[in-house]
Amino acid sequence: MKVSVTWNASAAADPLASPMSFSAATESGHSVMMDGAAAGPGDPLGGRNLAPRPMEMLLVGTGGCTAYDVVLILRKGRHDVRECSVRLEAERAPSDPKVFTKIHFHFVLAGHGLRAEVVERAITLSHEKYCSASVMLGLSAALSHSFEIIETGARPEA
Repeated sequence: MKVSVTWNASAAADPLASPMSFSAATESGHSVMMDGAAAGPGDPLGGRNLAPRPMEMLLVGTGGCTAYDVVLILRKGRHDVRECSVRLEAERAPSDPKVFTKIHFHFVLAGHGLRAEVVERAITLSHEKYCSASVMLGLSAALSHSFEIIETGARPEA
């Protein structure tokens, strides 16, 4: 896997006063912007808060990875899952390198007849076996999860 990350230094006439924004291009042909927190008054070295921060992108990728796994596991098991979202809340170390120390995943799944034990198994498999991002982050952070299931009713017969 390859990505390219480029500082957008040319966005300002003076490179020393340029924003702390970066553009990334992925091997699969997609692009994304990243930026830093807004600088304080008189501080030209901060970001402008125009895009997610890099550490937020790490959580975004982890959430996408595990949500993908959970839906795939449930669908392969022929469970009637119709919606899935996951909210991640993380804590970071107080000093540099400020790694994640705790990450909580809260899943909300909607479907017909989804059983709690099946959803729990899918989430556990994702976190412990299939989602590379959560397995990797679990080496430095305590991971926890919770979930809720919303019953949607049976699909109409075709």
